[in-house]
Amino acid sequence: MTNLRLLLRGLEAAPACLVIVESTQGSVPREAGAWMAVFADRVVGTIGGGHLELQAIGEARQRLHGTRGVDASPLRFALGPALGQCCGGVVYLAFERLVAADAPAVASRLAPRLHPVALFGGGHVGHALARVLAPLPFALTWIDSRDGIFPPTVPDGVVCEHSEPVQLAVPALAPGSRVLIMSFSHAEDLEVVVACLRRQREQQDLPFVGLIGSQTKWATFARRLRTRGFAPHELAHVTCPIGIAGIDGKEPEVIAVAVAAQLLQTLNATNRG
Repeated sequence: MTNLRLLLRGLEAAPACLVIVESTQGSVPREAGAWMAVFADRVVGTIGGGHLELQAIGEARQRLHGTRGVDASPLRFALGPALGQCCGGVVYLAFERLVAADAPAVASRLAPRLHPVALFGGGHVGHALARVLAPLPFALTWIDSRDGIFPPTVPDGVVCEHSEPVQLAVPALAPGSRVLIMSFSHAEDLEVVVACLRRQREQQDLPFVGLIGSQTKWATFARRLRTRGFAPHELAHVTCPIGIAGIDGKEPEVIAVAVAAQLLQTLNATNRG
C-alpha cells in the first residue's frame, strides 16, 4: 500500500499534520514536494530522516495537538551543525493540519505522476517485477497470452490483461509507455518487438523498449528483424539485455531490481531532456 493510501486511510480515524518540503537550497536529503504525515501515534512517509525529520515531527505534533499557534509560513531548517547533519543545505517545510474532510483534496494534490509501463510476460521475472515496480512512480499493465498466469492478488494499481495473440495489445498501450518484453517463448517475444517497432515507426511514443535475454538472443532477433524491413536505427531503439550494468545475479528478484533501476534512469534522462 502506498504512503498516500496509508495517509487517506489514517485520516478516516484521526487527524494528521502534513509536512511538505516547500523549497530547498543547496545539498538536502529530499526534493521539493516530498512529504510525510504525522499522526499522534505514527508517521507516514519521510522528508529525509535524521535530525531534520525528528524536529519536524515534534513541530507537527505540537500543531496537531494545538500547542503551537497556526502559522502558514514555511519554517526554515539549516542542515548544518545545529541539526547534526552535514548536508549543508537549507530546507523550508510547510505544515498543514488535516482532517477526514480534507482527504479528497489531499488525494488530488499528493497523487504522484505515474509513468505507464507495459510488462509482457507472467513468468518468474514478471512476478518479481510486478512487486518491485508497485511502489515506484509507474502505472503497470501486465500482459500475457496464457489463461490463469496471473496471481490471485496483485499489488495495488497493477492492471492484468489477457491478450491472444499477445502482440495485439501493443497498439492499445498508453502513449509514453515503457515496454518490457519477457514472455514464455522467443516467438512471442519477437512478435511483441515487431509490434513495438511498427508503433514506434508510426507514432514515436514508446520511449523504452526492453527485451530480456542475452546478446546472442538479440543478434538472432536483429537478423530476423532486418529481414522484416527494420533499419539499424530502428533496431537501436530496443535495449537487450535489460537491466543496469554491473549486477550479475540471475535470480528473478535481482533481475527485477536491475530492470527497475534502468527504468528509473530513463525517467531521469527524460527529465534532463
